[in-house]
Amino acid sequence: MFDPALLATFLAVAETRSFTNAGLRLGISQPTVSQHIGRLEKAAGRTLVTRDTREVRLTDNGDAMAGFARTILAAHSAAESYFSGSAMSGRLRFGAADDLAITQLPRILRHFRQLHPQINLELTVNQSAPLRRRLAAGHLDLIFVKQTAGESAEGTRVAGDSMVWMAQEKLQIETGQPVPLIAYQAPSLSRQLAIDALESAGRTWRITCNTRDVNGMLAAVRAGMGVAAFPFSLIPSDLVKVSRRFSLPDLGDVDYVLVANPAAPRETVDALTTAIMSRGVSRAV
Repeated sequence: MFDPALLATFLAVAETRSFTNAGLRLGISQPTVSQHIGRLEKAAGRTLVTRDTREVRLTDNGDAMAGFARTILAAHSAAESYFSGSAMSGRLRFGAADDLAITQLPRILRHFRQLHPQINLELTVNQSAPLRRRLAAGHLDLIFVKQTAGESAEGTRVAGDSMVWMAQEKLQIETGQPVPLIAYQAPSLSRQLAIDALESAGRTWRITCNTRDVNGMLAAVRAGMGVAAFPFSLIPSDLVKVSRRFSLPDLGDVDYVLVANPAAPRETVDALTTAIMSRGVSRAV
C-alpha cells in the first residue's frame, strides 16, 4: 500500500524536476517534500530520485513509479468522487480535429475517463468544419477545433499556433515548378489557407495527395510527395519547416478552441474543458 499523499509529492517532483517547485505546487515545505520522497523510497525498497546541485532526475525505478502513481491517484480520485456522492454520470459526445490526435489529447481523455468512469465519453474525430456542423445540429456536446487566429467566434481559446509549410527534409522543388501540395479533402481550414496563400503570392501549385486524415497526410509528406500546411508546434521530429527554403508565402496563425453545445450537460462539459485547459495541446512525445 503506497500512501496517496506520498505519491502526489513524488509526481510533483517528477513533473517539476525540483524539490522546491514541488513544494510550492503542493503548498508544503521543501524539507517535507524530501521527507515524503524518503518515506516512499523506503516503502518501495528502491531509489526513485537522484539529485545533485544542478538537477533532479528519476531513476529507472522512479520512471516506473511515476506510471504507477498516476494510475493509483486516478483510481483514488475516481473512488473518492464516486463514494462522496458527487460522481458525474451520463453521456458526453466529444469531437476533436484529427491533427489534435497527435498531441497530448489522447492521454488527457484517458485520464478523464479514469477520473469519471460513470461518464460515457463518445469520441468523434474529423476535420474542424464537419465537427462544427455536427455541433450546430446537436449531434455533439463539445468540440476541440482550429480556427483562424482572431476570428470572432464562440468558444474557449486553449492555445495559439502558427501554420507553416512542412516537408520531408530532403524534398526538392525546382525553381519555376508548381508547388506540390499535400492537403486534406475539402472543406479544410489548412487546405484553404494553403491555396489562398499560394494564389495571393502568384505561385502555381498542384495537388499531389488528397487525404482524409492526419496519418495519410504525414505518410505522404514522409514519402516526399510534397509540402503541407501544418501547425508548427505539432510537426513530428522527423519532418521540418520549409517555408523559407522554398520561399513559400506566410500562412498566418490559428487558435485551438473548445466550443460547447448550449444544450449539453454543463457539468460534464465543464469538467472536460478544465481537463484540456490544464494540460494544453503540446505534441505527444
